[in-house]
Amino acid sequence: MNKLLASIVLATVILSVAKMTCAACPITVKTALSRVPGVTEVSVSLERKQATVVFDDTKTTVSALTRATTDAGYPSTPVKDAGK
Repeated sequence: MNKLLASIVLATVILSVAKMTCAACPITVKTALSRVPGVTEVSVSLERKQATVVFDDTKTTVSALTRATTDAGYPSTPVKDAGK
């Protein structure tokens, strides 16, 4: 019996998160991004003021990711979309 496997399309985006100023900020940003459906990996750097997000682009968008950080109090903008 042949099984058809759906391919998962993963994309990576780097978000600039300028308002991160303390050690708790990256935790809040990472939590907000991790809760977005389709996100598979998040890393946040306070030093660079950036978040790198790997996500399934059939389930979410860069706009949804920036909205999640903004809703958490940390507006973000994409600086590099490596997955597209």
